[in-house]
Amino acid sequence: MFTREESSRIRHEFWTVFGRYMSPILSAEGLKINWINYHTSIKDVYFRMNAGPRSASISISLEHTDAGIRALYFEQFEAFRTILHTTIEEEWQWQQNVWIDRRAISRIYRELPDVSVFNKDHWPELISFFKPRIIALDSFWENAKYTFQMLK
Repeated sequence: MFTREESSRIRHEFWTVFGRYMSPILSAEGLKINWINYHTSIKDVYFRMNAGPRSASISISLEHTDAGIRALYFEQFEAFRTILHTTIEEEWQWQQNVWIDRRAISRIYRELPDVSVFNKDHWPELISFFKPRIIALDSFWENAKYTFQMLK
């Protein structure tokens, strides 16, 4: 196993490589964007990418502490389910209430099993997993975000 410092260094190195790989790609609006820390501009709505020791995932994470507001956001995403799946060209998993790090969230996600960020041979597969999905999420969000801005 890796020490905490080695683990942190490897993860940082992967995200740096991914960030450099994605940096020439513009957003759906034609703007330069930080793909790793994608900013939705809606409080408590995040696009998250995670690369771990046994799998990777990309998600839309709804993290509002008020369960009612979180449910409202989730319902609105459900109204966009067909558009989302058409844009990302695949079905994702939907969880309205899941506990992560001792807090309840809702999430819509896709997972890639049997890969490890600690194995550099897996990095091309990880990049190939994240790249089209975060770009598709950006494309989806370009049109959907206005509905969520009205819910604020």
